[in-house]
Amino acid sequence: MITVGVEEEYLLVDPATLLPTPLVQDVRAAARVAPIAEEREVQDELLQAQIEVATPVCTALEEVGGHLLRLRHAVASAAQANGRIAVTATSPVRDASPVPVTNTARYLKMQEEARQLVDEQLICGMHVHVGIPDRETAVAVLNRLRVWLPTLLAMSANGPLWDGRDTGFASWRTIIFGRWPISGPPPHFEGLADYEARADALVVPGVLPDRGQLYWQARLSERYPTLEVRCCDVQLEADDAVMLTGVIRGLAATAIAEEKAGVDLAPCRPELVQAATWHAARHGLGSTLVDPAGRLQSSGHVLGALLRHISPALEENGDHREVTSLVHRLLQRGTAADRQRRALAGAGITGVAALITAGATTP
Repeated sequence: MITVGVEEEYLLVDPATLLPTPLVQDVRAAARVAPIAEEREVQDELLQAQIEVATPVCTALEEVGGHLLRLRHAVASAAQANGRIAVTATSPVRDASPVPVTNTARYLKMQEEARQLVDEQLICGMHVHVGIPDRETAVAVLNRLRVWLPTLLAMSANGPLWDGRDTGFASWRTIIFGRWPISGPPPHFEGLADYEARADALVVPGVLPDRGQLYWQARLSERYPTLEVRCCDVQLEADDAVMLTGVIRGLAATAIAEEKAGVDLAPCRPELVQAATWHAARHGLGSTLVDPAGRLQSSGHVLGALLRHISPALEENGDHREVTSLVHRLLQRGTAADRQRRALAGAGITGVAALITAGATTP
């Protein structure tokens, strides 16, 4: 059984105005003393209006869902006195004054070198760590999984609003994050040696301070024996985070099986994956997607192809029924970005606030 772990980032906001509020130290301290969260499970992020949670290593999807609900409840309860947790990939509104940076040497250096970028990092993602036997295998999985990253992004879209209005993008977070030097879809690598050499070449000359700023949408973790998939927006509901975790594990298991069987890897040009990513960030599931072969197809068609591709792995992992039912639900009701837009049209920012703050405790 391939193990998984999930990290989620949330915004800390004022309950009346929805403005990001620098409460991370108070919230983290309160969450740590609560009996339902351990210190290492609740962490700082770049800005003081953000907080991150991390599940333990899990083998079953029901474990993932249980831990996410537990951690969401812990930080939501800790924030209750002064603010709220907002489960959205972009801050729907911003103040004229930037949110302070978390006071660490690394984050202060980032602010010094890219002030405007850091000021606008009011964005939240979901990272899925997939346990891989070794780094050589992890690179092989990365090469096979990269063509599905735009589809995962479209499924996860939860950030259409910025500065109080609709950006026209389902995932504006993807566009904001894409401005860092090394970001977006990873390239194809010839193997582990190629991955390590290219990563070293970016860090050693001073282009990047460390490998932590290799912001590819999927990369090898430098802390854990995992492949880290980073393309997804944070999910409004824990069930959708579970769905994406199951899909990503299915893709990884399928890639390992194909690699062992010697299945040829169809080439996919980096510019095509980049264009497919932009298209997914723009439209979510509301229009078309670029499939792994580079063809423009309906979103339903591409998600059907994805499920067929990973179906044996889902069956083997015991995830088939849960993942397929959640994917079908997603197609029926739309993404969280669609739901944010409906809330904005129905009740303005007040409706959006009710939606994204309720997500902290919604299964």
